[in-house]
Amino acid sequence: MKKLSLLIIGFAILFSSCNNEKKQGIASTPTEISELSIYNLPSVWTSQDNELTELKDLKGNVLVMVMIYTSCQVACPRLVADMRDIEKKVSKEKKKNVKYLLVSIDPETDTPERLKEFAIENQMDSDQWLFLRGSESDTREFAAVLAVNYKQISPIDFSHSNIISVFNQEGELVHQKEGLGVNNSETVNAIMNLAK
Repeated sequence: MKKLSLLIIGFAILFSSCNNEKKQGIASTPTEISELSIYNLPSVWTSQDNELTELKDLKGNVLVMVMIYTSCQVACPRLVADMRDIEKKVSKEKKKNVKYLLVSIDPETDTPERLKEFAIENQMDSDQWLFLRGSESDTREFAAVLAVNYKQISPIDFSHSNIISVFNQEGELVHQKEGLGVNNSETVNAIMNLAK
């Protein structure tokens, strides 16, 4: 009973000191990145504009992601069409802080120049669209985080999962949808609910 009383008193003091900081206008320390955030990944990526970026540079945006490769002739064109369809369905007032990321599973072929060409070919060359390539190990690590499986089955072809993922502004996964040409209303709703 004595231990319980001390515990309650300890919480009361802690709670009281937190309230005093707020009352006195003392700024609390910024929230740390959660353990579930992709912003913890140390990987460095190269964009279609040949600029280096880390995922944490995108903090504050709703992120809609898919993994593709530009020479794909079967699933990727459908995934690209699905991403464009999702982007079109997000209302204009919600689009400001939404980024659409297409991450290559074939970094050897998908150079920044090739990614840029692909973005232009597919009318995905506005600031909202970001195409990334990384090292083989960073790509594998990122695929594992997204639960995307891929395997090279020939020098120019890969077998891979078809998953579109949505992350909140803190880099935490909030929604995934698997399949090609599937109803994307849940994905659009997830984006709309997060975007400000």
